[in-house]
Amino acid sequence: MIHIPNLLTATLLSSALLAGPVFAQVETAPPNAPDQTPAFEGQTRAPTPAEATAVSTEVVADGLPHLWAMEFLPDGRMLVTAKAGAMHIVSEAGNAGPEITGVPEVDSRGQGGLLDVALAPDFETSGLIYFSFSEPRDGGNGTSVASAKLVQDPGNNTGALEDVKVIFQQTPTYNGDKHFGSRLVFGPEGELYVTVGERSDVEPRVQAQDIGSGLGKTFRIDVTGAALTDNPFVDTEGALPEIWSLGHRNMQSAALDGEGRLWTVEHGPKGGDELNRPEAGKNYGWPEVTYGVDYSGAPIGEGITEKAETEQPVYYWDPVIAPSGMAYYEGAEFPAWDNSFIIGGLVAQGLVVVHLDGDQVTSEERIPLQARVRDVKVGTDGAVYAVTENSGSSQIIRVSSGS
Repeated sequence: MIHIPNLLTATLLSSALLAGPVFAQVETAPPNAPDQTPAFEGQTRAPTPAEATAVSTEVVADGLPHLWAMEFLPDGRMLVTAKAGAMHIVSEAGNAGPEITGVPEVDSRGQGGLLDVALAPDFETSGLIYFSFSEPRDGGNGTSVASAKLVQDPGNNTGALEDVKVIFQQTPTYNGDKHFGSRLVFGPEGELYVTVGERSDVEPRVQAQDIGSGLGKTFRIDVTGAALTDNPFVDTEGALPEIWSLGHRNMQSAALDGEGRLWTVEHGPKGGDELNRPEAGKNYGWPEVTYGVDYSGAPIGEGITEKAETEQPVYYWDPVIAPSGMAYYEGAEFPAWDNSFIIGGLVAQGLVVVHLDGDQVTSEERIPLQARVRDVKVGTDGAVYAVTENSGSSQIIRVSSGS
């Protein structure tokens, strides 16, 4: 077992903007957009907590294919998706079974592949799972969601998908290999939230502002893929009725909080990763309003960060953490993390923990894992499990208290 303390330095801020004791900012690197200022205090560069969290890490599974997502099965085993298009069941001892049969074809070029997986709320009786993937189609591809029954043999970690149904397709189809999203989150009433991307390129990304397009949106559907009758645009002519919120870039992180509300973190441009709490019918700005700049260093659009018709992020990062995977923490292993979101960092190469007071971020800390973190889950033991990726392979790392 490897012991890793929180390695942040304790350089004190000279600013007196923070009430009470003044702690170090978690981010010390210069922003990519130094002329941009937050819309309110605490929207970015939050201080570290008063006490750093010491953790211990243990590799639970090694030598896995390039994974994208993980979900715990009720018996403690792990169902994982591999980007190239395979599913596996991993035992509690870290042994991966053979490929689960019945997985549909995926387009794994670029950022595409087999993406998220979620157990149906009634999984223990129905055996149903839901998964998202970049679906090859005439003229290109797009993010789709499928349901299937997982038939498994607990004795040898084998399994098969039966009665596979594509229940939802992001449209329009686009011939690209970037910004597919995607996370799947079941809400408290059994509703299914689906996050997607806006396909990155300059021409299609403007459709994030178009309620007749499925690019750059959060969707809210039932288990058959149909729009919920109380969705915000069900009665709007020309709108996609499945849309819950719009103006998003590329959402690869999503989770419910303790009140059952959806939160997301989306990849920004060069700077501008955003933590949001998407609400019905609201517009989160992209690509007309954003923090950060283009990868070339040029402004995005008019270079504005505020507009009356769009929502401000709860929190943003510049430089980016490159978020992927997210979990809301409730557990005994880390009492100090209660009411916090734990976010996987691809560029941050570790866990990013944001502490909340109500709907505002009060502090942030980084738990380095020296690897790109693709997904995050909280186990029944209260420990945090991180799916990492390095050089085309993956590990599953258990993060527990180091105290």
